[in-house]
Amino acid sequence: MIKCHSVGLLARRGIINPSSSLIYRLLCWGEGQKQPSKTKNALGSKFKEDPTGSQSGTKRQRESTSEDRESQRDAQSMKADKQTERISVSVSHADSPKTNENAGHWSQGLKTSMQDPKMQVYKDDKVVVIKDKYPKARHHWLVLPWQSIPSLKALRTEHCDLVKHMQKVADQMIQQRPDCSSVQFRTGYHAIPSMSHVHLHVISQDFDSPCLKNKKHWNSFTTDYFIESKDVIQMLETDGKVTVKEGTSELLKLPLRCHVCRKELPTIPALKEHLKSHF
Repeated sequence: MIKCHSVGLLARRGIINPSSSLIYRLLCWGEGQKQPSKTKNALGSKFKEDPTGSQSGTKRQRESTSEDRESQRDAQSMKADKQTERISVSVSHADSPKTNENAGHWSQGLKTSMQDPKMQVYKDDKVVVIKDKYPKARHHWLVLPWQSIPSLKALRTEHCDLVKHMQKVADQMIQQRPDCSSVQFRTGYHAIPSMSHVHLHVISQDFDSPCLKNKKHWNSFTTDYFIESKDVIQMLETDGKVTVKEGTSELLKLPLRCHVCRKELPTIPALKEHLKSHF
């Protein structure tokens, strides 16, 4: 009876004052133990828990994240540098003057040579005569007007007097040769010249030169690809322009033929050997 009474009192006392109840304190203690576990589980969803029970795993994860961010910044910086470099190169190319590029092209070489005193053999107020830099015969000169005329097709009626003067100077160059009576010459223009600035060829017909190396060289002087100076003058006087026949470029592909006897030869060396029988 005494024990039952005591328990009853405790029960009533626990109800009346729960904080003094042993059961209440035990329950509170149990709840306190569950709180860290929930926190740990919540952290575990974001970071992997270190099996040893320490928090070093969390620190390593944070350090790794910091390193990743630094690597990302470095990669972005390198990418930006490369883009800047590409832009800089593009700008430098865009800023390069086109005139320098054109001036340096091999097709513009005559414009440089005609100004070189070492290349000049005659000049007056209208024309200059220079030695061909790669002569195709023993005697090979070029007569060029000081006036800027890009090609044969650019000639018009108003150029007729100039072209006649060019022919006159060419004749003088030939007459000045001590062997002019025994050496044959031709004067004319390439129908489709490779070099810019109109020029009249004055060339001996021996074609004895190491610079004459291929079929294109040979046919450019021994077929209708080579237009006689007198024919150019006649076209200017009659039509006011120079007409180049369609398909003229195909003449450079014709078989090698001696320009004296018209014999066909298989190679340039064989042709040169054959020419010795004529010159």
